[in-house]
Amino acid sequence: MRSRFEDLARAGGDHAEAARLAAAVRAGENSAVADLAALWLHAAAAAPSRLVDIYDGSAEGRIGRRPDAEVVKSTDTSVTIPDAFWAGFWALVDDQTAAGDAGLITQRTAALAGHLDPGFRTAAVEAALAYPGVRQAAEQGFPARFTLEALSRAPAGSLGAEFHHLIVSNGFDLEVLDRDALGLSDLPPPLDYLNARILQCHDLWHITAGYQTTGLHEVAISGFQAGQFGHNYSAMFLAMVLARMAQNPMAPVSLMLDVILAAWTHGRESPSLLPVDWPGLWDQSVEDIREALGMKAYLSPYPANLFESLRAA
Repeated sequence: MRSRFEDLARAGGDHAEAARLAAAVRAGENSAVADLAALWLHAAAAAPSRLVDIYDGSAEGRIGRRPDAEVVKSTDTSVTIPDAFWAGFWALVDDQTAAGDAGLITQRTAALAGHLDPGFRTAAVEAALAYPGVRQAAEQGFPARFTLEALSRAPAGSLGAEFHHLIVSNGFDLEVLDRDALGLSDLPPPLDYLNARILQCHDLWHITAGYQTTGLHEVAISGFQAGQFGHNYSAMFLAMVLARMAQNPMAPVSLMLDVILAAWTHGRESPSLLPVDWPGLWDQSVEDIREALGMKAYLSPYPANLFESLRAA
């Protein structure tokens, strides 16, 4: 099974194949889950230029429509998935203990990028620049850090106050991972900007885009981030999640696909959040900011706290 999966992930497919596989999963063909996961991994690890075609096709096959959004087209470039990549990928898929540790999963998923083909970075640069708002945002330069001091001065009911409460009350880091330790400034543009920007904006986008900090919505927001700018970590994470579910006949695959693809569609149909001057909005309410940006909150197909409620029951 894994040999077949690896072959499919290397070979890839297009919009029509993604739509066919997603429709097959909807019809109850369990064998199609692994094939769809392999196609998602192809976009994450070999062909970032095909991410939109593959996920838009998945949405069409699963929820009956593709996102009403700008066509994202870049040079169709793909590279091979090296043999060295698979050991780390399957180890993460198999490690059930990592599932409950968000920080560990984040680090290990991000580490998979170190095993990609050397040409992948060039392909990722070309693909990223095709997304709305990316070039404009990256031209602003490496993002300055947010500070808890500035957030603490924001009035009650404002975005800044909500963001400050989320970080402090949960003991979160203001940026998910240390951008300096990861050497993000050494990446070629716009990857340097994009990777630093999402570290500082991930929890901020939870609030602005309407994703709660629950297990289900942490998966969902990866779909949103991928839809916004083809975020490679999110694409890798989602492929890993679907591959893990493909080997468990009791996994709630339909539920997860609904959540991910609704979030992908939300990300594609929302305005680009990358170039937004967030510190200039700290004193405004989330509702006013959404109205000004012309975006809607995520409409979750299932209760955000579904997994936590089931565990408690």
